[in-house]
Amino acid sequence: MLLASLALLPIVVVGLFLVVLRWPASRAMPLSYLSALLLALFVWRVPFVQVAAASVHGLIVAASLLYIIFGAILLLNTLQESGALSVIRRGFTDISADRRIQVIIVAWLFGSFIEGSAGFGTPAAVAVPLLVGLGFPAMCAVVAGMVIQSTPVSFGALGTPILVGVSNGLSGDPAVENYAREAGYVSATGDLAWNGFLSEIAFKVALLHAAAGLLIPLIVVVLMTRFFGPNRSITEGLRVWKFALLASVSMTIPYVLVARYLGPEFPSLIGGLVGLGIIITCARAGLFVPRGEPWDFDSKEEWDPDWIGTISLDDSSSPRSSMSLLTAWSPYVLVAGLLVATRIPALGIKAMLTSSAASIEWADIFGTGIDSKVQPLYLPGTIFIVVSILTFTLHRMKSSDFGVAWRRSGRTMLSASVALVFTVPMVQVFINSSGGEAGLEKMPIVLAEGVASLTGSSWPFFSPFIGGFGAFVAGSNTVSNMMFSLFQFGVGQHIGVDPTWVVALQAVGGAAGNTICVHNVVAASAVVGLIGKEGAIIRKTLPVFGYYAIVAGAIGSLILWNA
Repeated sequence: MLLASLALLPIVVVGLFLVVLRWPASRAMPLSYLSALLLALFVWRVPFVQVAAASVHGLIVAASLLYIIFGAILLLNTLQESGALSVIRRGFTDISADRRIQVIIVAWLFGSFIEGSAGFGTPAAVAVPLLVGLGFPAMCAVVAGMVIQSTPVSFGALGTPILVGVSNGLSGDPAVENYAREAGYVSATGDLAWNGFLSEIAFKVALLHAAAGLLIPLIVVVLMTRFFGPNRSITEGLRVWKFALLASVSMTIPYVLVARYLGPEFPSLIGGLVGLGIIITCARAGLFVPRGEPWDFDSKEEWDPDWIGTISLDDSSSPRSSMSLLTAWSPYVLVAGLLVATRIPALGIKAMLTSSAASIEWADIFGTGIDSKVQPLYLPGTIFIVVSILTFTLHRMKSSDFGVAWRRSGRTMLSASVALVFTVPMVQVFINSSGGEAGLEKMPIVLAEGVASLTGSSWPFFSPFIGGFGAFVAGSNTVSNMMFSLFQFGVGQHIGVDPTWVVALQAVGGAAGNTICVHNVVAASAVVGLIGKEGAIIRKTLPVFGYYAIVAGAIGSLILWNA
């Protein structure tokens, strides 16, 4: 247990300095990186060259994140300078002036659709600035954007956390393949039907998410009215419960059906799209919408200064009289269309954008076996920049206004860089800590084994927490699944339960962990210029992660021990 406790140290440092002492990430994360560095070198006894290679890989990943952040900020500033945000704001008021309804439509449903198409934190880069453009406080927008990074995430980027994360985590292991064969996943030719096996796990993931995620839209609203409302009232949020539950099942019912009959690629994308159609129709008709005056924030003069980012979005840029709602929304339509088009393999665009000719790769960094690869044209940041340039023409902007958008975006992106250049290398050192002279497994596995030894047969309840821990550290459900799926499968077999349910619990927990992941919070905050408040945001989203993991773990335990 001593080693497991030591492996937890970099995370304890984050919790202490970032969440408890309320340091900004730019000060807390260097200490976390230092603790991971010292553990790797002097306890795990990893060669210095391997630590250096992991750190370099982390810097490359951080640069990719900063590129995405810049593109998202540029699109936001471009829409502000063109006057489109004012038109979009007016359009949402026509649907409903109630902020509780707006946050459900934008964060939960539009965010789920974007997550399904692109993943990798893109919903925060799209939905969070859109909420700010509609007049939400920046911190409120970030909290909402982080909370919905739960239910749709396991099927983000066309199912990548399952098709890449779980698949790579389990494939090639004889015990897993034997189990799949014995369970009947065999093709007509006698080969292992691996895709069918993955689809069965994906269906279990969808069922768990549909149960744990049922209250997520309502929780988003309650957090908004409790922390950012004029009366700091939970009750004002609960009054929208009928609409929130309708929004939840409008997304999760098609989500589960798609997972069952089409596989893991499209549940979040189709679920979000179907939900948008249903909920916008209901909101326009006033169905299930609370009676009385629409709920709104206080005037901006009354807002807590901590809620406000450095990006100021107001009505000073009045909409051009000739701009229609369709024209104003066209950049977001283009973003959604390009994200989907570049992610569907059958269209051929993905293969072109991810080819070796379009990639920048540093293989075997310093001879350590650690590889780093960037596909600039495939990154969402490129789509954001391309759409911003197209918006310049579509919205007939002045060159001077477009120049203002570029300069302002560059300054905001740079303010986020300090936190990310320590956060992501810390993650990579933590993950790449195996192979040292001490002969120890990588730190995440040592920690997971320590927890498993304490929990015994009650492991299914704790399984989502390990998945969440992996995502908290790595910032990715996919990476968490790659790290822990085989470990979770093995523990499931060891305690005598269906191991595919344990892997499903891992994937669900890994999705929920995105709500508290430091570098996701840093990235989402940077998009709206809210730097240095990462701890305050995580304090608000941490109970949501706890709720999600507990509900999923409890349901999974009931299923497994009553099977």
